Amino acid sequence: MRRSAAASKVRRQQAILELVAAGRLASQEEIRARLERLGLAATQSTISRDIEELGLARVHDREGVRYVRPGEAAPIAPAGLLSHALREFALSIVPANQLLVIRTPAGAANALAEALDRAGLPDVAGTIAGDNTILVVPGDGVSPRSVERTLRAAMEEA
Repeated sequence: MRRSAAASKVRRQQAILELVAAGRLASQEEIRARLERLGLAATQSTISRDIEELGLARVHDREGVRYVRPGEAAPIAPAGLLSHALREFALSIVPANQLLVIRTPAGAANALAEALDRAGLPDVAGTIAGDNTILVVPGDGVSPRSVERTLRAAMEEA
């Protein structure tokens, strides 16, 4: 990479970090437009590479979607997101020994597990997702049936 191209990349990536820190940017197009206003032209593919190199993540919060910088805590998702994800993706919820098994359509387990993790349910220690199956690990002293009741109640919420 030429010296001027490298300097341009560093300036552009620094600008992206500053823009993300200063306000809500939900798409690569928004980032591109803001960079252009700063006099830094970049294509979508360049911005995509920059986002990857910078370790930016796209997260959901109460106001929608936004990019966050590395190490910035992912916000707890609103309860409505969990309710919606459960209604949309949970085909069955079955206690199994000390775990809970949730079946989903093919390819949907990751999205539902992410919603469960972000909901921050105090009775859930964590989740493990495959393609169409999620193992929900209850916290210490919490029965799988208790977690099942909590999830079924969340499915009923509007």
